[in-house]
Amino acid sequence: MKPYRDIMAALAKTDPIMAEVIKKVKEDIHPTPSIDVYYYLLHSIVSQQLSTKVADVIWKRFLDLFPDQYPDERELLLKEDWELRDIGLSHAKLNYMKNVADFSLTEGMLFDKLDEMDDQEIIKYLTQIKGVGQWTVQMILMFPMDRPNVFPIDDLGIQTKMKKYYALDQDKKELRIKMIEISENWAPYKTMASKLLWKAQ
Repeated sequence: MKPYRDIMAALAKTDPIMAEVIKKVKEDIHPTPSIDVYYYLLHSIVSQQLSTKVADVIWKRFLDLFPDQYPDERELLLKEDWELRDIGLSHAKLNYMKNVADFSLTEGMLFDKLDEMDDQEIIKYLTQIKGVGQWTVQMILMFPMDRPNVFPIDDLGIQTKMKKYYALDQDKKELRIKMIEISENWAPYKTMASKLLWKAQ
């Protein structure tokens, strides 16, 4: 993939509004690749619907339950529910995390296996796990896997920023149609455009 600065230059050239968005970004955007999709997925579940501060505290408590602070799948499945509840996980989240561990053991989610699939195949594959939705898998594609052309259309932050910068007043289905139309101008760099929108002031 091209260096991030080259991708931003390409986006600015093809979309004048995105050029303005780029000027509103006050911090550098760097790749954050990781081959440990399992670990990232567990962290994503912990973070759902929590402030960053609270999520960080619970995640640290979670890691402290394991030798070397790594939540090995088999060890996670052996944890009693009360142990996970005691560190602040909801009943639903601890079940989702155990579902991830079970899927990792039985079906596999090693980076090399996933990297052979296209984006839609990965979404279809990982959303088989109860508690893992499309948005969560899109975050995996965009961050640890650093796939270049992902557009998380259902993300509230993306919707809010696109309404602001592209002066959109549509709602629901009409908003989605307009967002998709705009995002086509960003291909094949929809991931970077989305990251810029998140970071823009």
